[in-house]
Amino acid sequence: MPENRVYITRQVGNEAIALLEQKYKVEIWDSEEPIPKETLLTAVGGISGLFCTVSDIIDAGILEAAGPQLKVVATMSSGWDNVDVAECRRRGIEVCKTPDIAADAAADIAVALILMTSRNIVQGIDAIRQNLFHCWKPFWLCGSGLINKTIGILGFGRVGFGIARRIKPFGVERILYNDLEEIEYAENCAQYVSLDTLFSSSDILCICCGVNSLTKGMVNSKLLQRMKRTSILINTSRGVVVNHDDLAEALSDGTIAAAGLDVTDPEPLPVGHPLLTQPKCVILPHMGTNTAETRVAMSVNTAKNILAVLN
Repeated sequence: MPENRVYITRQVGNEAIALLEQKYKVEIWDSEEPIPKETLLTAVGGISGLFCTVSDIIDAGILEAAGPQLKVVATMSSGWDNVDVAECRRRGIEVCKTPDIAADAAADIAVALILMTSRNIVQGIDAIRQNLFHCWKPFWLCGSGLINKTIGILGFGRVGFGIARRIKPFGVERILYNDLEEIEYAENCAQYVSLDTLFSSSDILCICCGVNSLTKGMVNSKLLQRMKRTSILINTSRGVVVNHDDLAEALSDGTIAAAGLDVTDPEPLPVGHPLLTQPKCVILPHMGTNTAETRVAMSVNTAKNILAVLN
């Protein structure tokens, strides 16, 4: 019987690799940079398990190149929109992800973006680096506090709930949320409202929903125009949920006050995109799960997912 082979598309940490090497032959694209598509097409031939990351597009071509013995595609990410799940199911291939592990880190980064945008923190850092701070001024770089504000959360899963728990001690007045339906565990910390009310009532609106046919491109000019002119949009979900051209226009014409993005579409944004030079927009390089503890846990869990399927 041929030996099971597992291919790993990135440097993922020794703990995960060691787990897999106990039972399988492991091959690795030993780089922090994404594996080129052409290289991956060649590398996956004959493998039983594929360990991939959020930036690897696993489509029908990759699955066909791997062959019929491929039993599992495990992505080291909270979602699996990088994988053609329908095609995997058609071929009898299990698809695994790591949704629970990253929730706390993602909620942390959302709160960080709230503070960075509401308090002009990036502008303050730039002022120091550009030697613009010569004396204290009463109203220079004044932002807006969180006390008595209304926080909106679109998608009240683990990340949304984590944001609500973290933001409540700041003295916010209300936490509103919208999801497919009312959620029982939200009862004591947030109020369910319609999508229209969420956008029109929130001072800070956090996008935490998953990606599907309903949410792809959902946050467009129509919804942005329902927001307050003083409001802030935060997105830690997926870039495709927000129409970035519409967002750039909304920031430029003052439809909303600011935006904080951990994700974009495409990622990264192309050179020259108006959001990259928009002073009211803070963009991070997809850092939502960037803690060493979270990344180790995600990689180990991904390895365990492969072991569970192949065993």
